[in-house]
Amino acid sequence: MTQVAQNVMVTGSNRGIGFGLVKELVKMNPPPDHIIATCRNPTGSEGKALQDLATKCPNIHVVQLDVTDHSTVKAAVSVVESHLQGQGLNLLINNAGRNSQAAFLEDVDQQDMLLTYNTNAVGPLLIVKEFLPLLKKAAKEMTTKDSGGNKAVVINISSIIGSIGAGFSALMISVPPLYAYRASKAALNMITAGLAMELKQHGILCALLHPGWVKTAMGSEEAPLTVQTSAEGMLKVIANLKPSSSGAFLDWEGNEVAW
Repeated sequence: MTQVAQNVMVTGSNRGIGFGLVKELVKMNPPPDHIIATCRNPTGSEGKALQDLATKCPNIHVVQLDVTDHSTVKAAVSVVESHLQGQGLNLLINNAGRNSQAAFLEDVDQQDMLLTYNTNAVGPLLIVKEFLPLLKKAAKEMTTKDSGGNKAVVINISSIIGSIGAGFSALMISVPPLYAYRASKAALNMITAGLAMELKQHGILCALLHPGWVKTAMGSEEAPLTVQTSAEGMLKVIANLKPSSSGAFLDWEGNEVAW
């Protein structure tokens, strides 16, 4: 696959889909000039695999960022700016997310609901807000050599079970209500629609991607998709986005997902 973007940032990149995206990005020909890989605790055991990969790939920069802690988001901006050395951020993938074990109404807890919403909806919104100057910079600088001819792109990783139209369809009938997770992803969908409308004037494309049901700690081993298959598919979709795709809700194969 050809280069998807010159400079890329992926949140929640120490495991699961985020780590898979980073691994696929470095395989590209050519790979991005800079891959900003963020996670909550880069120096702990949970960040070891990512740090090991970064030692082999000098274009990977591991940056501490907790999507629920706004101070770390603001601090990360300066670190990312130093790595980009005057360049803009062409592709921001908001992947970091939180599942909830509250499957049914009797399990619902206020604190769990708020933490899940803060992680999956508020966090990505504030990350876009803080990194907007770098996205705008990329939009002004880049030409058609970047992803799909788009100047700057924001991708928010959502889920089909956050879709009101498809989340309770016949195909999804066995999935429980999962109030916290579903509501937070539905909120992220609306947030992304708003971002697409507002940031279009700056040449910034915003879209949602459903990665599929993936074999991760969140998705479980019962899932049919490997992390590699999902990550490869999503990067291919991103590379082929058109300006008219802004505001779209697509899956890892590029199919439209109902709102």
